[in-house]
This record gives sequence, C-alpha cells and structure tokens, in this order.
Amino acid sequence: MDNFENVNAANTEEKGRTVVLENKPKKKMKGWQKGLLILALIVVCIIGLVTGCSKTFSNLDLGGGDDAAAVDTDFGHAYIGSLYVEGEIDEYGTGTYNHQYLLNAIDAMINDEENRGMILHVNTPGGSVFASDELYFAIREYQETTGRPVYSAMQSQATSGGYYISAPCDKILANRNCWTGSIGVTMGSLMDISELLENLGIRVDTITAGSNKAMGSGMEPMTHEQRAIFQSLVDEAYEQFVELVAEGRDMSVAEVTKLADGRIYTAKQALENGLIDGIATYEEAIRIMKEECELTDCEVEEFIPEVSTDLYSLLGIMAEQKGVSGMTDAQMIEELVAMNGTFRVSYISDIRK
Repeated sequence: MDNFENVNAANTEEKGRTVVLENKPKKKMKGWQKGLLILALIVVCIIGLVTGCSKTFSNLDLGGGDDAAAVDTDFGHAYIGSLYVEGEIDEYGTGTYNHQYLLNAIDAMINDEENRGMILHVNTPGGSVFASDELYFAIREYQETTGRPVYSAMQSQATSGGYYISAPCDKILANRNCWTGSIGVTMGSLMDISELLENLGIRVDTITAGSNKAMGSGMEPMTHEQRAIFQSLVDEAYEQFVELVAEGRDMSVAEVTKLADGRIYTAKQALENGLIDGIATYEEAIRIMKEECELTDCEVEEFIPEVSTDLYSLLGIMAEQKGVSGMTDAQMIEELVAMNGTFRVSYISDIRK
C-alpha cells in the first residue's frame, strides 16, 4: 500500500487533460490579525443582532410605552406623594428610571386637591443635563403652583443630577451612608483612534461642510478650537448648576463654587458644608416632614415607575453580572457599538455605589 502521508502531488484525469494538484503550505495569520478579525466579526454580529431584534424588543411587555407613563391619583384621601427617582436620569426612560412617568406624576399631583406635599426618594448617580433640568423645572412648578412642601430623601447615592433636582427642595435629608455632591459636568471621554487606524493601514475620509462639523468623532485629532468649543458647553452647564444650588441652598455663588469641584461628599460632610439639612432614613424623613408641615393625618402614596429595558440595557446588566473588576467582553462590545462618535453633556457621577 502506498504511503499517502508522503505524497506531494496527485494526478487526476479531466476530459483528456492531466491536472496536477500540489499541496502548498498555507500562510498563517498573525496573532494580532486574528484578534482584529474576531473583534470585527463580534461587532458585526452585535450590530446585526441590534437591527434584527429591535422590533422584537419593542413588542415585549417590559414596562415601556404610554401605559408605563400613566399615573392615577384617585386614592380617596389626603396624601403625601413619594416620587421615586432611581437609576440614571435620562429622557429616554430605560431601566428603573422613567422620565415621562415622573413628569406625569408631578402634573397629576399639582392638579389633585387631595395631595398635600411631595417627597423625593432619590437614589441616582445623575444623568443628562436636559432630563435633570426638565425634572428640576417640574419640581419648581409644583412648588410655585401649589405652595405645598417638597422634601428630598437621599438614599444610597444622590450625586450630580440627583443633587441638582434636590437643590430646590424645602429640606434635604440624606441617609448616613449616602454619597452626594459631585457638583460638576462631564462630556465623557472622547477617544482619538486616528493613530491606531493609521498603524492598521485604515484611512477614514469624512465628508463635511464646516470645519468643526465632525469634531469629537475620534477619527482625527481634536484641534484647539474644537477643545475650546467643547469646554464652553460644559462651562455653561456648570455655571447653571452652581447658580441653581446657590439659589436653592441660600448660599453665594462663591461659596458653592468652593464646594463644586466635582468631588463626592458623605452625608456627614454634606451636612457640615451646608449641602443638606440633616441625616435621616427614608422613614425618618417622612416622619420629619409630617411633623414639620403638620401633615400627620396624611398617608404616603408612592409613585414608582415600572421597570423598562432595551437591548443595550440588557447587555449592561449581563456585563454587571459577569464582571467584578475591569471591563467584561459584553461591556467592551456595548461601548464600541454605543459610542460611535457620540457624546453627551451630563450631570452624572462617574463613581457609582
């Protein structure tokens, strides 16, 4: 029997012709090439999954839609409305936060004569400038229209946008283990991957009208002019934040500015520097409000948004469950898909409990 392992060529007859098939050694891919190819395939699969599953997720009953924002105040008795502000504050309403529900709840309480006051149950790292400011104005409208008291009961975390919405309250009380403050503004991290693309032999051409139209895309280095433009955006939002706190806490802008370097304060530290009025649990905050505002005959009715979600939120939940330190695969994929040259000016604390 022939030894086929040592055969280097094979002959086969095809319509009178002899075709010689030679075994040539295959070129092996380098490690970094394999890694890049795998990463590209993962990103393509995720994008396809997002596109293909978007309709499926929109049809699931996960707390989204108009029903999730509906509010009923027909309690039949005098009450204090407890408004739950939990999760990242944003105008899209995902996870434990539902922006439209909270706005609807405040409007409903404004128009309900049986409502006697409102207490905010705050447990959030903050969120977008737009959503935080819109909720702030809704709280101010409640105060100015009804003249009823509004207290803030800070829980585990009430930082940045969480403090922003608490600032106008008649009294701010925080759990002794609460983190608060983080008075500042962030635009997040803008990545410049132009050098990496160049090293990989990838050239990106961006067609724009206007020299700064594509700023922040990450495909080319940021110019000094573009950095100044971005800085002006966060500076204006920062000034707005500081002035709002100064007004709400009856402090000067200079006093608030000394505290507003973005740092986080414990409840004890916040009390010492005048950012809160006292340290109390949620139950204690309710009791204090009832006694101070002569509302002891009122029940407490909780306004808690339904939990909603989307694909990106699910990826984030998976990542949180999987990893205990550093970024997991799911987190990196989520960042790659979600980033795509976008940025957002936010009142949010990057450090979360």
